Amino acid sequence: MRISITFRHLEATDAIKDYVNDKVGRIQRYLTGPADAQVVLSTERHLQGCDVTISGGGKTFKSSEMSDDMYASVDRAVDRIERQVQKKKARTT
Repeated sequence: MRISITFRHLEATDAIKDYVNDKVGRIQRYLTGPADAQVVLSTERHLQGCDVTISGGGKTFKSSEMSDDMYASVDRAVDRIERQVQKKKARTT
């Protein structure tokens, strides 16, 4: 899976990059064929946001989350995408 991470209004750190790569990378096992993921991490006032878009297997999955903690936002967004992918996979089988 090819993952691109964009940072808006915050500094890029290796820790958050590794965390996003690990979390988003686990979704590849549910998709057939190659997939592309775009992750946008942003901050607005006191809220930390994460927008995830994954294109793969002929479908596009999107999720957006905001919270006080960037790691929590990433967790929630990826969990939501994972549920979408699993639901779509269950429908097709």
